[in-house]
Amino acid sequence: MRSFIRLLSLCAFFCCFVLFALIGYAELVLPGEYLVLEGDAPVVPMPYSISYGDPSADRVCVSLDTRAEGFESGAKISLFEAIPVKAAKVRTTQRNYVVPLGSAFGIKLYTRGVVVVKTDEVTTRQGSINPASSAGIRTGDVIMAISGTAVERNEDVSRAFSESGGKELVLNILRGEENLFIKVRPVQSAVDGKFKVGIWVRDSSAGIGTLTFFDKKTGVFAGLGHAVCDVDTGEIMPLAGGEAVEAEIKGSYRGESGAPGELCGVFKNAVIGKLMLNSDTGVYGLVSALRHENKTLPVAMSYEINIGPAQIIAEVNEDGERYYDVEITKIYPNSDSHQKNMVVRVTDEELKKETGGIVQGMSGSPIIQSGMLVGAVTHVFVNNPEQGYAVFAKTMIDTANELSDIGMKKAS
Repeated sequence: MRSFIRLLSLCAFFCCFVLFALIGYAELVLPGEYLVLEGDAPVVPMPYSISYGDPSADRVCVSLDTRAEGFESGAKISLFEAIPVKAAKVRTTQRNYVVPLGSAFGIKLYTRGVVVVKTDEVTTRQGSINPASSAGIRTGDVIMAISGTAVERNEDVSRAFSESGGKELVLNILRGEENLFIKVRPVQSAVDGKFKVGIWVRDSSAGIGTLTFFDKKTGVFAGLGHAVCDVDTGEIMPLAGGEAVEAEIKGSYRGESGAPGELCGVFKNAVIGKLMLNSDTGVYGLVSALRHENKTLPVAMSYEINIGPAQIIAEVNEDGERYYDVEITKIYPNSDSHQKNMVVRVTDEELKKETGGIVQGMSGSPIIQSGMLVGAVTHVFVNNPEQGYAVFAKTMIDTANELSDIGMKKAS
């Protein structure tokens, strides 16, 4: 009898442990907000379920963007359809349709202000000193103005220091979201006699990436799947303006374990459009001229994507863009990262032979599964070029819609 009671107690303890673990999982891991297409229900893992309250009482019309109005409803997540564990909100939206691209393009980006990429010593008659570092200027800072005068190019900065005559200057600096004013006094170089503060700066960037999609309704194009960052600081380069131009791929350097490969190409004169945004989900702009023959496809919601076969569109040689086989091996629907929502693995033998897998320049390559645009390649695994990360296409289209909304407001 005692053994039976002990066994019963252990079973009860185990059941309580599992129950509280499942409740804790729901509270910590399951989202509190779901975005679904009209007519779809949110997908939650077993043994959870989601149910709505009174639809007529809870549904509120919300504008998700200028093209898609949806509804927001209160809901609750339950365990075993009996134990409420979490309140949630469910928003509905309409399906987006875009043209997937996959063609290489050139990026000409000019920064808003100039980026400090390095601080250095200045050799003076009194010895080597670094006024910038002593004043608190850091690598990654963006210089917006010097003593009230806006700066846009590297030459503006060097001219301001040279003409200072050693007088104290006030630098207006952006550091992340902080707006700072830092005083610094240039010193005279014993090498060339010019006044300097000991910084290296950058005002532009250029490179080759892959276009992801084009929205015929708004005229917005998107590419790259991640931001253009400074090669020295790793910081997102603040965009003042720039162009997307056509590019011609001549070949590639194969990717190997520990050494990512790279597409080799040249810029062409034909302008695709004006760059409007450099964000952590990619670069975006407005099309002025774009040649394409691809058909419009629906954009998948994250819950419509499945682990399994897919294809990417990429341009890796002079033959132009084409489809290559890949496999989606992992999906992170609740990831906080905007660039690492999925893991893809190249299975196409021809692509592996050509490039070794995913190489630099293929970022932005659209991923197609079940006739839908599901994402875009963003990063290659350094130690395994056959695999890489990808961003959800829905994440990119949301950013594109925000950009077109801003454009509409400016035009109105």
